[in-house]
Amino acid sequence: MDLKKRRARIDESGRVLIPASFRRALGLQSGGTVVLRIESDELRITTLRRRLTKAQQLVRKYVSPTTSLVDELIAERREAARHE
Repeated sequence: MDLKKRRARIDESGRVLIPASFRRALGLQSGGTVVLRIESDELRITTLRRRLTKAQQLVRKYVSPTTSLVDELIAERREAARHE
């Protein structure tokens, strides 16, 4: 079975059943949350975990792996608090 293409019907309530093979491939669980977006006239469905991974990869293009953004944020907040 092709995991890249499959037809699905929309029911009267607007629901679309995601085939079990797709859910397994994406690691989707019953009751889980997905992110929906329209991109180039297509509906894209992804997981929160995948979106977070993509965001982290994007940030790492501009920030050294040895830099701790958490430590930098804490230092900035402490400095701002000193000036209040």
